[in-house]
Amino acid sequence: MKRLLAIELQKAWKNKASRVLTISYFVLLSFLALIASIKFDVLGIQIRIADQGIFNFPYIWHFNTWLADWAKLFLAIVVVSMVSNEYSYGTLKQNLIDGLSKKEFLQSKFLTVIVFSLVSTVFVFALSLVLGLCFSSYNEPGIIFSDLDYLIAYFVKHVCFFSFCIFLAILVKRSAFALGFLFIWWVFEGMLQHLILPKIIGSTEVSARIVDFFPLESMANLIKEPITKFQAYKAIENQVNAGAAPKDYSVHWYEISVVVIWTVFFFITSFKLLQKRDL
Repeated sequence: MKRLLAIELQKAWKNKASRVLTISYFVLLSFLALIASIKFDVLGIQIRIADQGIFNFPYIWHFNTWLADWAKLFLAIVVVSMVSNEYSYGTLKQNLIDGLSKKEFLQSKFLTVIVFSLVSTVFVFALSLVLGLCFSSYNEPGIIFSDLDYLIAYFVKHVCFFSFCIFLAILVKRSAFALGFLFIWWVFEGMLQHLILPKIIGSTEVSARIVDFFPLESMANLIKEPITKFQAYKAIENQVNAGAAPKDYSVHWYEISVVVIWTVFFFITSFKLLQKRDL
């Protein structure tokens, strides 16, 4: 395991594009601290994010994991390239000739995405902890370390997303096509939820429930948008939507289970593709 992981990490670091994207990814995550200076208008009311308790525990775990999640596309390019380059440069065939099995090849890729996801999770945890300790109005240990399930959801979501990227890279063998297919699938899920299924079923609510089990939507459901948890938004919503049912922002075990099942599916399907192909 260590040998396979060391080989993959060495490949990624020696590739200039992958190295630049990886460094850029963590630099971008570090910019979370700059959010405090952002101002925006909502219904004519000027709101400064720093004044809304954005760095308060335990809210910070939800907001930072949701925001940091958008940067994962940087690592997605690295993951896709990591697989596609094996086909482009013929290193996959050479590795198999040298004695590396197809199972070990795939294991090395999945071990790498697990490490990427784990390092990213630890980084977001450390950054959020520092920001929270500096700016949060609450410093009780019970409050600080509550809602850490968002970090678990963040890790699981990243592992699944990168596993999807590996599957697509193996399926189409080219980085650009794999990323293009990823975008097309995202559009497809959106059309299925808002256009196709509502016409067939006649219910947007049932359509949304069905699409919740699709890969990208099930990943998105792990960490719901936290913007509406802001105090100012709550005040506005109470006036505009009085009596409306409160939104559920929690991380649920069944949502994590769906994403884990997709991760296993991507691994098994990727392995089946490798087994059947004449490399």
